[in-house]
Amino acid sequence: MKLLAGNSNPPLARSIADYLDMPLTHASVRRFADEEIFVEINENVRGEDVFVIQSTSYPANDNLMELLICIDALRRASAKRITAVIPYFGYARQDRKPGPRTPISAKLVANLITVAGASRVLTMDLHAGQIQGFFDIPTDNLFGSPVIAADIQARFSTENLTMVSPDVGGVVRARSLAKRLNNAPLAIVDKRRERAGESEVMNIIGDVDGRTCILIDDIVDSAGTLCNAAAALRQQGATEVYAYCTHGVLSGGAASRVVGSELKELVVTDSIWSGDGEPDDGKIRRLTVAPLLAEAIRRIADEASVSSLFD
Repeated sequence: MKLLAGNSNPPLARSIADYLDMPLTHASVRRFADEEIFVEINENVRGEDVFVIQSTSYPANDNLMELLICIDALRRASAKRITAVIPYFGYARQDRKPGPRTPISAKLVANLITVAGASRVLTMDLHAGQIQGFFDIPTDNLFGSPVIAADIQARFSTENLTMVSPDVGGVVRARSLAKRLNNAPLAIVDKRRERAGESEVMNIIGDVDGRTCILIDDIVDSAGTLCNAAAALRQQGATEVYAYCTHGVLSGGAASRVVGSELKELVVTDSIWSGDGEPDDGKIRRLTVAPLLAEAIRRIADEASVSSLFD
């Protein structure tokens, strides 16, 4: 098999390659003067099982086009099987019609990846699990919960922990993690969103007084929801509030918003690479998911079970 990396997340691609003890395929992914993307594979891939590692994070459209063009280049170079490894699947929040005359962009992106020539997709913590059904090719959706649970167990005593879902839609995710942590208690933040990008916390469902609360979510974008939830939890008597999110989009002033919030720490994975180093404030920390993705890649290449990773 071979590993090919786009430009969206070079550190994660290198970590995956190191775990698998194999080099990244030598390729040129560059742009013309008018920003057109050009891809040239500089190794023979005929008959190979190729994994293309590319998150469709910011700039989402550029990274998506890179992924599509890489897949097309591999297909035309006669690769036997092409797996799109997408640690963060962009456009996942557009998985339904929230109103009249609006698109279902997640389905459109799934169609583009399929038509480009991908044989299968490997991704992690899709915003909505049903997006797997948007693809007409095999799709593996990994869970970041084992990595997050291991970090929580290493740093906290589970006796005084409460898992908190920042909204009603994330209850299943928070409950699943609570089960991994000796059936820790669960609380829910009831909020109402007046408009996109803004949220208003209404009240807390569950007992959080005197407890260490851990907010669990799949994506942190503007961080408004998490910061409001942390403030509400503190008002209800929580001693400390932490947040664990799989995908750290952190757009706009999200990082500074976290620094000025009631959050003790925000922990995200390295599924998204911002191009910057670690923040100096110490409030944002990253966990690596390279071993998880690398092990899944190995099992796909060996035709072994991927679901057994989470048993």
